[in-house]
Amino acid sequence: MAERKVVEYLRNGVSPFGAWFAGIDAHAAAKVATAVYRMEQGNFSNVKAVGKGVSEFRLDFGAGYRIYFGQEGTRIVILLGGGSKKTQEKDIRTAQTLWTEYKAEKEKRK
Repeated sequence: MAERKVVEYLRNGVSPFGAWFAGIDAHAAAKVATAVYRMEQGNFSNVKAVGKGVSEFRLDFGAGYRIYFGQEGTRIVILLGGGSKKTQEKDIRTAQTLWTEYKAEKEKRK
């Protein structure tokens, strides 16, 4: 499996993923960090597409944590946010909006 570069999307200089990550407890943060590492290593076994170019990495732990991301080609993963099973629908909509913003910003820079 090819190694990927995982980066956080910045919205007005702030990472939505980072803001979410800072609010979870240490045990959950360790599980999320491990999941991000797995993505870097190319392990997408717990991933499913949720629409509009966004995917969800599901963690079978605690509140059913999720990591939302988009992919730039085959080598770059853009972290958009996170959440739990309880807030999944809202989190997916937010991630889809962020992904649309990311793509529009990238297009403007061309």
